[in-house]
Amino acid sequence: MLLGLAVVRLPWAGDLGMHAATLQRLRHSLLDPGNPLVDADTPSPYYSPWMVLLGGLARVTGLEVFTVLRLAAAAGLVLLVTGVWRYVRTLSGHPAAPALALLSLLLLWGTTPFLWSGFLGLHSLALTVAYPSTFTLGLAFHFWASLTGALRAAAGWGVWTGLGVLWAVILLCHQFSGVVATASAVATVVAVRAARAVWPRTAVALAVGAVVLWVWPYYDFFALSGAAGDALEPVHRRLYDQVAARYGLVLPGVAALVARWLRDRRDPLVAFFLLGVAIVGAGWVSGHYSWGRALPAVVVPAQLALALAVVGAGRRWVRAGWAVVLGGALLAGGWAQSGALGYVVPRDALPGVAADRYRAPWTGLHWITPWVRYGDVVMARGRTARQIPAYGGYTVAPGYPDFFLPDEERRVAATEVYFGARTPEAVRRGVEREYGVRWVVDGGGLVGDPGLRVVARGPEGRVLYAVR
Repeated sequence: MLLGLAVVRLPWAGDLGMHAATLQRLRHSLLDPGNPLVDADTPSPYYSPWMVLLGGLARVTGLEVFTVLRLAAAAGLVLLVTGVWRYVRTLSGHPAAPALALLSLLLLWGTTPFLWSGFLGLHSLALTVAYPSTFTLGLAFHFWASLTGALRAAAGWGVWTGLGVLWAVILLCHQFSGVVATASAVATVVAVRAARAVWPRTAVALAVGAVVLWVWPYYDFFALSGAAGDALEPVHRRLYDQVAARYGLVLPGVAALVARWLRDRRDPLVAFFLLGVAIVGAGWVSGHYSWGRALPAVVVPAQLALALAVVGAGRRWVRAGWAVVLGGALLAGGWAQSGALGYVVPRDALPGVAADRYRAPWTGLHWITPWVRYGDVVMARGRTARQIPAYGGYTVAPGYPDFFLPDEERRVAATEVYFGARTPEAVRRGVEREYGVRWVVDGGGLVGDPGLRVVARGPEGRVLYAVR
């Protein structure tokens, strides 16, 4: 219910502006959208199959971008719920298993809410439900369920070809979630004692997936890691901080995984967990902190193992013990993420502790749209620069890291110079001419610049200027 209401409200924080900007470009040019953030003709990994589909929907129907994002959020949520239901059914036939699994995925994280796309905590999903990562994770659960069925039933070549295409689509839609999906797929193949005839089919699936990745026209998937370089590492260092506070409630699930391993040395959840630990641990040791985005490969199998322990075979008192442990962990996790209620009810109505955990969404920039038109270049920085492209404008420097933009550093430097307190007017005019700047948005520090005219004032003290 809470996530359904979050779909309606669509609170703005983090990367929502990036995805809205992607839809803006596809809505106006489906085949050649260009850079989603700045006025440049470069590829972007955000042009995934899912976003291209949504962009086509926006173009055909004329729906406003944020309306399409709400539809995407609803579709992603449905795909996630049904995917979890299907996958858990391959692990347990108990009717309560899927519901317990969903609760575990949402609440068994830590006592400190952690917000990041691709992470299934309730508080995180309330803000990222419209992101491609939510859709991709839902698709991944369906992929695992279908893969398990294909292995058990010795499916034919057509099914395996379809699995290869699905695997590639997952990787194209959200690369980090694609790593998690791949880890679970490897674990599933290793765990299931399949006949020798399955291995050629698996090879064909991998080959088909590789071809789909290679022919995708909107960006070069295989060049992505090289383009990103070390730029991803500093921002992902946070994933390794406060481990106990952010992921501590997963520990009972690790104990449940040990119990599963004692029963079956080739248990798929155990293999999934060990692969996740290997990837995340290697990231920590090597300093490739972006590998920490594979943390769901550690957390998800432990969450599912604890939920399944409650309904698993064995003595009644053992199941009762697991139920007590799960119930206590769910209560603690629900309390820790109670701030998510603030996204669907007024903050004043929240209890004090929940209000303290609430993270206020960003204020939108609808107030600039009577003047700023699609394709206009706006000089802005910080959070404002991350929002402007969502309404159709471009910024000089991208509000998000852009690994395929060759002059990104130069644009960032020009923006810093422009907003410098002692920058001469002639330098600002030169930057405006070089990048075709028509508008400027800032906190009011440029009111005295004779080359700018105040057009409108918005919330949080922000001012829209027209370049004279």
